[in-house]
Amino acid sequence: METANKIFSLPDVHAVGGPALTPTENSFWQRVSGASFTSRLTGGNPHRYLPLGKTRMVDDWPSVNFLVRRDVFLAVGGFSSPFWPGEDTFLCNKLVENGFKIWYVPELRVWHHRRSGLRRHLQQIGNYGRHRGYFARRFPTNSRKVKYFIPSAFVILFVLFAILALITGVSWPALLLGSCYLVAVGGAAMMIARRDGPLIGVAVIPFVVSTHFSYGIQFLRGFTTFSEFKSRLR
Repeated sequence: METANKIFSLPDVHAVGGPALTPTENSFWQRVSGASFTSRLTGGNPHRYLPLGKTRMVDDWPSVNFLVRRDVFLAVGGFSSPFWPGEDTFLCNKLVENGFKIWYVPELRVWHHRRSGLRRHLQQIGNYGRHRGYFARRFPTNSRKVKYFIPSAFVILFVLFAILALITGVSWPALLLGSCYLVAVGGAAMMIARRDGPLIGVAVIPFVVSTHFSYGIQFLRGFTTFSEFKSRLR
């Protein structure tokens, strides 16, 4: 709280967020889940999980480590949100649209226990993707960014190239895409291995690959939801 109090004493600071680090005492598979978020290839926002860079403005931050001035929080209606997960993005959208400033502070750290096992990890990722997809269409201020569309674009290309190979026998587009993707995944795994150890570096590979497909598919599902959107509280 000392760090937060110091930051809030500055002018034009209405909300602050910092990284949520995986505790070292978490189980092996929890640490693998946490490590999968720390690569730009998967999380897209590694500074949410590691203290990276300098203090700077952001337009979205997860509620696990997010503080808002009370008067500002009440001015935008607080967490009066029908969405979960995604209530934090919805709140940040209201803050930004009302001219309030959100700051990332790498020194503002908390410990965050991760999901244990691939199945629970993918449930979480799928929920993130579905809500982000809906927000990208419905609340574009802080969600309609190219990086959020990339997993879906990859899934679409993968399916199209696979169909092309089956129908025409032309397999080089699928092979090229697959080769580039494997190189990227390998690079991400090596980076994680240098920081978290070789075992986690190897174990994280299926998490990275399945994360892309789960997020990409669910993002499309959310983006194409035009009827009433309902969150699942699991």
